[in-house]
Amino acid sequence: MARYNHREVEPKWRKAWEDGGCFRAQADPARPKCYVLEMFPYPSGRIHMGHVRNYAMGDVVARYKKACGFNVLHPMGWDAFGMPAENAAMERGVHPGKWTYDNIAAMKAQMLPLGLSLDWSREFATCDPEYYAQQQALFLDMLEAGLVYRKSSMVNWDPVDMTVLANEQVENGRGWRSGALVERRELTQWFFRITDFAEELLAGIDRLEKWPEKVRLMQRNWIGRSEGLEFRFETIGAPEGHEELTVYTTRPDTLFGASFCAVAADHPLAKALARENAELAAFAEECRRIGTSEEALEKAEKKGFDTGVRVRHPFDRDWQLPVYVANFILMDYGTGAIFGCPAHDQRDLDFARKYGLPVTPVVCPEGQDPASFVIEDEAYTGPGRIVNSRFLDGMSVDEAKAEVARRIEQAGKGERKVNYRLRDWGISRQRYWGCPIPVLHCPECGVVPEKKENLPVRLPEDVTFDKPGNPLDRHPTWRDAPCPRCGGPAKRETDTMDTFVDSSWYYARFTAPRAKTPTDPEAVDYWMNVDQYIGGVEHAILHLLYSRFFARAMHKTGHLPEKCVEPFEALFTQGMVCHETYRAQDGRWLSPDEVRIVDGRHVEAATGAPVEVGPSIKMSKSKKNVVDPTDIIDQYGADTARWFILSDSPPDRDVEWTAAGAEAAWRFLQRVWRLTEDALPSLPARGAEPPADPCEAAMALRRATHRTIAGVTADIEGFAFNKAIARIYEFVNAISKAPAEGEGMGHARREALSALAQLMAPMAPHIAEEIWSALGETTLVAQTPWPKADPALLVEDTTPIAVQVNGKRRAEIRVPREASREEIEQMALADDNVRRFLDGKTPRKVIVVPGRIVNVVL
Repeated sequence: MARYNHREVEPKWRKAWEDGGCFRAQADPARPKCYVLEMFPYPSGRIHMGHVRNYAMGDVVARYKKACGFNVLHPMGWDAFGMPAENAAMERGVHPGKWTYDNIAAMKAQMLPLGLSLDWSREFATCDPEYYAQQQALFLDMLEAGLVYRKSSMVNWDPVDMTVLANEQVENGRGWRSGALVERRELTQWFFRITDFAEELLAGIDRLEKWPEKVRLMQRNWIGRSEGLEFRFETIGAPEGHEELTVYTTRPDTLFGASFCAVAADHPLAKALARENAELAAFAEECRRIGTSEEALEKAEKKGFDTGVRVRHPFDRDWQLPVYVANFILMDYGTGAIFGCPAHDQRDLDFARKYGLPVTPVVCPEGQDPASFVIEDEAYTGPGRIVNSRFLDGMSVDEAKAEVARRIEQAGKGERKVNYRLRDWGISRQRYWGCPIPVLHCPECGVVPEKKENLPVRLPEDVTFDKPGNPLDRHPTWRDAPCPRCGGPAKRETDTMDTFVDSSWYYARFTAPRAKTPTDPEAVDYWMNVDQYIGGVEHAILHLLYSRFFARAMHKTGHLPEKCVEPFEALFTQGMVCHETYRAQDGRWLSPDEVRIVDGRHVEAATGAPVEVGPSIKMSKSKKNVVDPTDIIDQYGADTARWFILSDSPPDRDVEWTAAGAEAAWRFLQRVWRLTEDALPSLPARGAEPPADPCEAAMALRRATHRTIAGVTADIEGFAFNKAIARIYEFVNAISKAPAEGEGMGHARREALSALAQLMAPMAPHIAEEIWSALGETTLVAQTPWPKADPALLVEDTTPIAVQVNGKRRAEIRVPREASREEIEQMALADDNVRRFLDGKTPRKVIVVPGRIVNVVL
């Protein structure tokens, strides 16, 4: 018997799929469509097991839906712009484009052996001029529609990389790549008006019923709708023009617990005061080094600077509160100014304790004596009744909020307001390797959009990276260009777009990747929306939110129909792939292939020295606990890698990659092949008539076959791929145990093996094709309809019943569903195990509960 040889089999079937054009998608209005998309990768140069898991899951869905009769679109591309390519250019002396396209070629060469059912004819990289030309066209349309604007804004500035960083790229106050202390700077930036859609984006979450609830919650929290009160304090001792301080609060009920006000370092009042106060100016500069992310502000030690300015309490002119400049206030949330109520906000409490400010509780828990209720180290944020608040005393929190708002509005000092945590999307990046922003700056005409017929505004090839900063600023023949409006000398915008822009509309481009406009109306009408989107939960906020915004912007500018404003119908977020870590005695991290197990101990392969085995964590290059998919595919085959990565745990949870697990998956596939080869000589010819009266063993195998078809179908529909594989293991056992002889056994075994090939095909497609071919089929499994379970064979003729002897379970018997009590009793007493425990004694009583249990009492 020949061993299953993946090195011969897998390339053969990949060629057959390619030659047959199996996965090329063509619109066909007569057929239902299914658009399956995995988040496309950044071309770092190597794929990893996380990629394998992500794409294998998408492939299961795509192959299954194709077999179910859907016209499947399953494309692949590359998210190719970004800082890593520019950093590589600086470190290696290569052009970012060459580095990127070389990596794409290497990663594609790694992906092809996986046998993914991808339509590679639609492949593109976001750094292709053909792609970013259409992105520039979208930008111009959004600019015309008022969805793009330019303003001065505070940003995270990396002084080493000399570029703006997103909040997510600031780690512990330092640039994610350079490690330099990040500064807050005021720069003129380009913005998308995502806040115009804040309420619509929030409301749209309710219709995303096929998204994980945790992701929907993260989206809601990021948008952060709050209902509050915006009102004005009268200032004392403030510079001219700052007679009032406007604050926004969601807790007006706590106004009588106020002990200070605080403003951001970039608040107009702070700036005005800093011009006359060098100490305050230095403090404000220190605040700017923290970064602008909420996480950075929360982690930072709370610091403040007493400005000497005071404000009057709106309900008591004799009550004055100090005004601080504080490092935990952001200018771009609310008004950039707050009042602090330390008793009921932990951040305010920490600040008050640091600066010796009063802490007055004004919300008392139900059942607590207000006279004895004090705040120690933890602010009270729960419900209760209002205390220490004059005319509000005794009210609930909600009643007090409404009463304060009513009185403030009546006095003309403020108004109720809905606020959002969501900020407009700043897209300007001071780097070369990104999509150029297609505008020019003309001394006569101002900011002028490039003409569409001049797109793409291509990145120049002849750039150098020998100096810090953006090479486009130093490229006069590219930077200097005629004004599209007056023809006079002008300068191109040298900022490029945030790479989140590139990935915010690629799903629509895949529907017509060669169109001369951003989208083709007929193509998007047929293919959109994405029916199943798959990717990591780390993209659950910004990428998905920006994509949802872009879909709305593209609808407003005429590039997508209204049905596409929520572009992803179903979302699945897969878990990570983990591996234990290894450390040498000198502290070096070791990769799995540098470690051996000798006599049950982990040792370094090169030296035999003991190795410290660490916990299983996400595979990462820094910890070297990475398993190269290419090595696994070469040793065991792509089907083994796919089978194990899908079988070991539920898809939404982390999976631990182990050599033993991969070995077990390989052995199972070998077993399936041996089972097929063993059976081939005894199988009837394809199409031969089955016998009219098959034996019970044949019927039992047929029932197992159809139960497995029904179960695997339901599991794949429910994204329970590990359960589907577990059923297939059970099914293989059933086929193995079925007797070789008997009326109809050959037909039942052929049916079982045919179903086995089809059910395995989404997970292990190469061996499935080999089994299918060995059975004499002339088509491809990849083009064969999904098997259907016969309902009549899903009904069990027998049912299991436990048998107890003196209350202890001793056996299980299978009885006909229609068996009488007397027949069940006779079968129970005839069971070998029951007879052994009776030991020749006559039972005093036999209690039969049909369908459930038999209890034999001695």
